[in-house]
Formats: sequence, C-alpha cells, structure tokens
Amino acid sequence: MNETLVLTPERILEVTEDVLRRYGLAKATVVDVARALDVSHGSVYRHFPSKASLRQAVAKRWLDRFNAPLQKIVDASGPAPARLERWLRTLFANKHKKLSDDPEMFATYLALAQEACQAVSSHKECLCDQVERILADGVKQGAFEIADVKATSRAVFDATIRFHHPAHSEEWNDAGLAARIDAVLALLLRGLEAPGKR
Repeated sequence: MNETLVLTPERILEVTEDVLRRYGLAKATVVDVARALDVSHGSVYRHFPSKASLRQAVAKRWLDRFNAPLQKIVDASGPAPARLERWLRTLFANKHKKLSDDPEMFATYLALAQEACQAVSSHKECLCDQVERILADGVKQGAFEIADVKATSRAVFDATIRFHHPAHSEEWNDAGLAARIDAVLALLLRGLEAPGKR
C-alpha cells in the first residue's frame, strides 16, 4: 500500500465515483475505494469519518457540478425572460442528457441522492435561489411584475418539476415532451410579464 501518497478529499471523491460506476451503490464499500487508491481504509476515514459522509460528499460534488452551467446563466447579463427560459431549458436538457448518456450511473446517483437528503435539499434551494435572482433582475428591468419573488421562484420550480425531477424520468423519452415544455414555458413567461410588456 502506498501510504506516502498525498491523499486529498477531491482525489478520494474522484475514485469513489469510479468505484460506484464499477460496483454500483449497493456493493461499493470504503475498502473498495481504499484499494483503488492503494491506501488503507483508515486513510479514507481520516478525510470522511463514515461511509455515509463519503456518500453525502459524492452526491454534493455531483450536484455542484450540475449547478455550474446554470450559475453561468444566472450571472450573465441580458433580458431576464430570455435568461429564465435558457436556465429552465438548460436544467431540463442537462438532466435528460445525464439519464440518456449513462443510465446506470444516473440510477446510482438517484439512489445516492435519496440517501443524501441534506445535499439534495441544498441543491433544490440553490436552484430556487438561482431562479429568484433571475426573477429579481426581471423586476428591476421592468420585464416581470412579481409581488413575492421568493414564492414565485419556488412556484416556477414546482411548475416545471416533471421536466427535471428524476421521479419523472420515464416520461423524458416521450415524443410529445418538447411540445409540452414549449407550452409550459410560454405560459410561465406570459404569466410573469409586466402589464406594459403584454
């Protein structure tokens, strides 16, 4: 074993993802991760005190990576309605792509996310905060008329949930999905418009 290796949490998480891909969530162990790193399992536990904390960190890392392209849309300038539509379409497309590109890993992460409730709750809050920022920009721009931006951001998230929540993933291959997305987004954007913009 290579106990002289400089072991970082990031390296452990990278290898844990590989181990999960190879063995699946049910069979992967901390010993498997340690073996892949060529260290003792005690070395892994020095960074992550339990199997649950390691799984929580893997889920958080995956969700943080997922949020990165969405955050770029939030931070961009330009008309809020176009940014909101782009943000929602990116959210849907990225979830659908993760499922279609690697269904086994998607299922693994879905199970992992169900275990890692805190990471998932934080992820949802982050997504709603991103929508809230775009909506607030729209109010400042005079494009949106919204009395309660925080409540509206949650409503937008909830109204589109069937297009991004993994529980609805079986519907994502439906031939009529694109038309349904278009219809829901048109309705949402129209409902948010300030009166002078209608």
